[in-house]
Amino acid sequence: MKATLFRQHGGPEVLEYTDFPTPEPKAGEILVHLRASALNRMDVLVRNGWTGLKLEHPHINGADGAGEVVALGSPLPEGEGLRRRADGSSLAHRVEAVRVGDRVVINANLGCGKCEFCQNGRDNLCRDWHLLGETIRGTYAEYICVPARQLYKLPSEFDFHAAAAAALVYQTAWHSMVKRGGVKAGEIIAIVGAGGGVNSASIQVAKYLGAQVIVIGSNQRKLEQAESLGADILIDRSKEEDWSKAVFIATEKRGVDVVVDNVGTTFPMSLRALKKGGRLLTVGNSGAPRFEIDNRYIFAKHLSILGSSMSTLADFAEVMDLVVAGKLKPIIDKTFPLKDAAAAQERLWRGENFGKITLDIP
Repeated sequence: MKATLFRQHGGPEVLEYTDFPTPEPKAGEILVHLRASALNRMDVLVRNGWTGLKLEHPHINGADGAGEVVALGSPLPEGEGLRRRADGSSLAHRVEAVRVGDRVVINANLGCGKCEFCQNGRDNLCRDWHLLGETIRGTYAEYICVPARQLYKLPSEFDFHAAAAAALVYQTAWHSMVKRGGVKAGEIIAIVGAGGGVNSASIQVAKYLGAQVIVIGSNQRKLEQAESLGADILIDRSKEEDWSKAVFIATEKRGVDVVVDNVGTTFPMSLRALKKGGRLLTVGNSGAPRFEIDNRYIFAKHLSILGSSMSTLADFAEVMDLVVAGKLKPIIDKTFPLKDAAAAQERLWRGENFGKITLDIP
């Protein structure tokens, strides 16, 4: 098969479009012919590498992907492949439920399927958790094998690129805002950043839940795009250095109920922007992993900082149901051929995108 891979860490120049052995499905796995992949900032971080990251080289980037089922592994033994939702009801994900020719999108959140967290429907807390494309070869390729439980069947008319663009960011936003953050109708939500995939998804999820949305963006173009998704109040941080003050004024000196902050270095202003009893939700640290905060804001204002990563299998199915129903609409910035993945990653890393960048796979 064709794949874009790297044999050593480095800049975009280490990415190579070449031939690579096509994988074969093991027991409980499905072979998918990928038609679309979508980029995430993690792709570039993995390509660059960090201390302690251990990969089998050559490595293939990519967490998001959608395509067609082309082969099935042998069934798992009776009883395996059965998981539980948080409410205790069963959620079966077995090879027998998938057929050759099915159109599917992949859930990149890889639990082991065996530990107590996976068995109790909390697989994003798995003791042996992995993210597809991070520590396991991913979707910048024509074919990939994944456990059957990682697949969501798509309607025949649903676009592969839209599905790939939705998979990681919508489950991440949904789990953070609904399951961790408990966002409710009538609340005011501030979202730090306008252009990234999780942020554009968060705007839509917040509006779907009935919240009022304030977006703090880097420029007018991205803010206008955020407004097209339903953002109610726009703050241009290039003109408002202390945007927490602008949020305070916009809310009549009340502050917001929730801040979605996946930058990290902006935590000090996010904490100031929250009202008493507010919640800061975070799923990433695009600014930097280490920064300083003033702890007095947390205890004096009774604030909560709630982190999460990805979602459960049940959450993924729940939010993808909304996506395929058209209630949440993935935003695609630009599509590149698989062979031009390096250029796609550069666009992403420069922050030129609004929404998701996808790769077209032949």
